[in-house]
Amino acid sequence: MSRTSGADVRQHPGVEEWRGVERGLLRMRRTLLVAELLPVAVALGALLGPLAGPWWASVAAVPLAAAAWGWRALALNWRSWRYAERADDLLIARGVLWRRLTVVPYGRMQLVEVTSGPLERRFGLARVQLHTAAAATDAHIAGLAPEEAERLRDRLTELGEARSAGL
Repeated sequence: MSRTSGADVRQHPGVEEWRGVERGLLRMRRTLLVAELLPVAVALGALLGPLAGPWWASVAAVPLAAAAWGWRALALNWRSWRYAERADDLLIARGVLWRRLTVVPYGRMQLVEVTSGPLERRFGLARVQLHTAAAATDAHIAGLAPEEAERLRDRLTELGEARSAGL
């Protein structure tokens, strides 16, 4: 597995089609953002307003501003997630400011897992986790439709077995 950063990952040679992740991933992350920051803003406003005065209650605007910034940042991050299947490896690209391209050769894969936690299932999502011989493997693709995750798992397993047969 190798990583490349800084390059425009969408113009990678040998890639016919980049695939994005499901929009449900964006909805799930935005829901978590609002669920975390809105209660903080309400609590700050409710506590500081009566106890310290209306000017101190304006501190409640800080979590709301963070939520507004996070709303846009999550959209940019969601758009950056892409993956592509090539003849000998799988490419995973992500990142807005710091772009990362992970290349996982099919012959190096040892295990491909599909997981889906309760929140991911609520939004109709699954995650594909790739394990290689490298100890620091963190290659994964979040936000896939369960059917696509299963298809990708089966295809990667098949290609991994075919490529590592000669070892």
